Amino acid sequence: MSSNTTVRTARRRTLRIAAAALTAAAALSLTACSGSDAGGAKAAGQASTGTSVAAAESNGAGSGAKADTKADTKTDSNAGAKAGTAGAQSGGSHAGTAKSSSPVRIDTLVDGSKAEIYELGDQRYRAKIISRGSVLATMETSGEEIDAGLDANDMFVVLTMGGEIHSWMGGGHQGPGTFQVAGGWKVKVTKVGELRYRAQIIGHDGVAATLETKGHDVGVDANGVYIVLTAGGLLSAHQ
Repeated sequence: MSSNTTVRTARRRTLRIAAAALTAAAALSLTACSGSDAGGAKAAGQASTGTSVAAAESNGAGSGAKADTKADTKTDSNAGAKAGTAGAQSGGSHAGTAKSSSPVRIDTLVDGSKAEIYELGDQRYRAKIISRGSVLATMETSGEEIDAGLDANDMFVVLTMGGEIHSWMGGGHQGPGTFQVAGGWKVKVTKVGELRYRAQIIGHDGVAATLETKGHDVGVDANGVYIVLTAGGLLSAHQ
């Protein structure tokens, strides 16, 4: 074999090896690209799915917020309506307490002060004792004591359930004890607790009436004899 033939054979082999190398490189490049595209697609799919989930969660949270807002509004609205109704009922009750805002009568008491008498209802009256333009005391009849009594600086006052007022000065007896008072009545005063005294009004037929203080003065009209028992156990009567 000549030298030229040997050289051509070597060149062909070299070209074949180079072509095979290029083919293998191209195959590897295509494989890498295919894997990269698949991973990218997968990553993009995951990202898209994650975005959809996040959006769904965001929408769910928004719905919850809207529901909470509606619930709060409804609750507040109902509470406001109930409060308004209660206020209206309360206002109506207070408005119906007094029959008139003006006194039905103004009487002069024994010390020169004035008593403004207001009618509150059936056998219910209030008296404001006023001196020099100032209210010194307020007394009110009720279903519990019926008549009302007061010691205003040694001036004793009785307001009856008929709206009549009677006043006198002094004549007090400090209880406990049994005292003979105006009108032939005998009154037995006993202490039953702190600022609590009881007075039994005794006539010919036994105990006719009983007064008891409960932290405040009390009084009674006993057939035209007016009796006051104070929270401190002081008793006074006048006819």
